[in-house]
Amino acid sequence: LMEKRRLGKTNLEVSPLSLGGSSLGGHYENGIDLPLAIRTVEECFRAGINFIDTAPYYGITKAETVLGQVLAAINVPRKDYILATKVGRYDVNSFDFSPERVTKSVEESLARIGVSELDLVQCHDIEFTNLDQIVSQTLPTLHRLREKGLFRYIGITGFPLKSFKTVIEKLEKADEGIEIDTVLSYCHYTIQNDTLQSELIPFLQDRNIGIINAAVLSMGILTNKGPPSWHPASAEIHSACKAAADFCAQNSTSLEEVAVRYALANKDIHTTLIGTSDPEEALRNIAWAKSAIQDGYPRKEGEDGRIHGEISRILAPIHNKAWMQGLPENT
Repeated sequence: LMEKRRLGKTNLEVSPLSLGGSSLGGHYENGIDLPLAIRTVEECFRAGINFIDTAPYYGITKAETVLGQVLAAINVPRKDYILATKVGRYDVNSFDFSPERVTKSVEESLARIGVSELDLVQCHDIEFTNLDQIVSQTLPTLHRLREKGLFRYIGITGFPLKSFKTVIEKLEKADEGIEIDTVLSYCHYTIQNDTLQSELIPFLQDRNIGIINAAVLSMGILTNKGPPSWHPASAEIHSACKAAADFCAQNSTSLEEVAVRYALANKDIHTTLIGTSDPEEALRNIAWAKSAIQDGYPRKEGEDGRIHGEISRILAPIHNKAWMQGLPENT
């Protein structure tokens, strides 16, 4: 079973590897096989994974609905797992962080998942709205809902690292007793882009804020299969990642394995979300994660060192390069 880590200043003890719920909504695949989804979550629980993150945006509410069906079928005691969802984003270009919509969203999520309390509710992709609204309206609304017992902790999620610091510093300046418990960052601690480590982790550690990492495969571009057609990365990033994937395939390994092991070896990150609705894929992720947590990665000697070194060389021209996402003032 996996070790547990305290998620910042919360009382939540989370597994280093956690289950991202986007795949349960068919966010990266077409269609969901419910029996396979049930087996996937069963394998995760059996391995000691205890944290599941979802959102109404994933599959346009489908991910939460399927998660509710899965949890009902498995019938694991509620105290044995940690649930997180989000508010504010509801479709590709549909955002609403108003107090009224946020309140309704939490109630809808509780109903879809079939629980009376959530552990963590997060503002979803804050870079797409005016951050003053997040500070002055959305977070105070979540604070009031938490006091009603609907959930236990409050977080923010997004792509550009700048947005996190802006919101947290605005809250500190306002000094109204509202704090962020967790930050969920994605695509910023991977084998291609590790700016989370240098640009944000020390800032969060100083405040004892929980650190959740997601999209270690950078939304599919760090895989042997390659990314979905909608992936926003530049042609330069696509080309370099394809070259890295080709090298892995020629050396009887996968870019996925290298990416997962690299991310899970970082003990400064409390938990890393990886989404899947395939039990065999879940078992592979679990094995890679356990190897990285126990032995570190990369080991300098042997095949690990050789393969990681060559991948680092291939990706060097695009190291820490990203793409623009969100309102210009937030990126």
